[in-house]
Formats: sequence, C-alpha cells, structure tokens
Amino acid sequence: MKIAVQMDPMPGINIKGDSSFALMLAAQARGYTLYHYDVATLSYEAGQVTAHAHPVTVRNVPGDHYSFGEPVRLDLGDDVDVVLMRQDPPFDVGYITATHILERLKGRTLVVNDPASVRNAPEKVYVLDFERFMPPTLITRSLDEVKRFQAKHGAIVVKPLHGNGGKAVFLIGEDGANLSALVELFGQIWREPFMVQPFLPEVAKGDKRIVLVDGKVAGAINRKPGEGEFRSNLAVGGYAEAAELTPREQEICDAMGPELKERGLLFVGIDVIGGHWLTEINVTSPTGIVAISAFNNSDVAGMIWDAIEARIAGSE
Repeated sequence: MKIAVQMDPMPGINIKGDSSFALMLAAQARGYTLYHYDVATLSYEAGQVTAHAHPVTVRNVPGDHYSFGEPVRLDLGDDVDVVLMRQDPPFDVGYITATHILERLKGRTLVVNDPASVRNAPEKVYVLDFERFMPPTLITRSLDEVKRFQAKHGAIVVKPLHGNGGKAVFLIGEDGANLSALVELFGQIWREPFMVQPFLPEVAKGDKRIVLVDGKVAGAINRKPGEGEFRSNLAVGGYAEAAELTPREQEICDAMGPELKERGLLFVGIDVIGGHWLTEINVTSPTGIVAISAFNNSDVAGMIWDAIEARIAGSE
C-alpha cells in the first residue's frame, strides 16, 4: 500500500512517544510506501486533491529519524491508498477546511480518521453525546454562568474547548479567586465558548487514556500528575503507568464502540478520570499507542494497520 501522512513537520517530533511516527514505523515494516506532507500544501482543483509531499523513510534513531526523497506533487485520489490525517490541533477553521477538502476523496482513498466525522466530533463537544458518563459540565462564555456553576460545585477546572495536550487548563479554588480575570482572558483569546467542570480529586489516582481501534479496546495507560501539577497529560509533565479497565470504563467503551466504528473513527483515544468520569473523546490526532504498547507488550500500531487493511478489503 501507499500511505500519505498529513502531519506536523518531521524534525520537531519526539520519536520516543509520537503515535504518528509509530504508525509510520509499523507501515514501513509491512513494506508500505510512505509519503509525508504538510496540510498547508493541500489543494483542490477540478475534482483532484493534491499535496506537495516527500517520499519518506523512517528509523528509530534519535536525531536521525527520517530521510526525505525528492518532492512530488501527489494526487491523493489516485496515487495513494490511505491518507492519515494526523496534524495536531488547534481545531480551527483551517483544520475544518482541510476536512472539507479531504472529504472529496470519499470512495477513492481511505482517510483515517474519516474527515467528516472528525469535523463533526470535536473532542470536548462530541463527548456530550455520552453525557451520562461525564462529570457536571458547563460550556459557556458567560461569567455569570461560570460564577453560578462555581458556587454550586466549589473548585472548578476551566479549559479551552478546542485545546490539546493539557495546554491552558486552569484550576480555580473554592474561593473563586481570579475567576473573573480568567474568564476575561479566555474571552479575549478565544471566540468560542470554553468548558468548565468541577475539579475531580480523583485525578490524583490518574487520568486514563484508553485507545479504541475500530470501536474495540486496544489498551490503556494511566497518566498521573507530576509534582506540583493537577494536569496528568504527558505533554505537561505527567507520567504513565500500566493500567487495566474498570467495569465502569468497559461500560463506557462498550457504549461508544459501535458508534465510533460506524462513523469511521478508526483510531480514537478517550480520557477517563478516577476510573469513572469520561472527560474527552480524542479523534483528531490521538496519542498514547507507544506507551500502551510498551506497558502491555502489545502492538497497537499493528492493530490500527490491521483495521485499515480490513476497511480497504471490505470496500473493494
């Protein structure tokens, strides 16, 4: 197979934990041909979707992890079998526009995850479809609404609706100090509403990342906050440990698995706090497969490619 990977620039990735890089290594081991391109080069004209790409070979060598071939103008409808849409958020108008363009490949090239479903399933909004598994949640731009929510729940967490990696996630204590200033700041930086939830002390027990492949659980890791932090994201100093699913977590996965499969959301990462509270469904560029594979002695990247191969075989 020929694979085009739409992702962030190759020089800046951390190969020790980058899920896109792990997928590329696994694809190359299967004999697939790989191309890398930046979403900024994506173009549409007269039914043709193209990108300026480089043939790429990858290796698990820090500082020397890739080599580019000569650049090519790649027809994503005719020249490749699969497009991996793996660039990191922000989930902004540019990101959404890329999904509209890639949607034009339907019926010709498999895009993972399905671009229309990605567009319609922003992580902190799509999760509301499973609100019965979530902690109390407010989405708003209104300071009055946030004050009402904080008075009811005490300490709260405020986070941007389309952020990632634990960035710009703030804890406001029970006294509400700095709440007005923080809401003012969020209003100046982001035009969209933001999310407010009660602070869950269970986060000290961990924030579990569970990966589902084509609707089925592929594995999990438990992420714990680093010293002096309440955020457990690995990108902000959290650390990972091996984990198994609680009965509640299995219930959550069983509830959403069939819908993820139907929507073409083949590689998804969900976050569950304290073994109980669902907080996010990550569909844009989920992470975690390197750590999960290492802790569980498994091959999650291989599971993803198996699922992709099955999808292609089923469409032929």
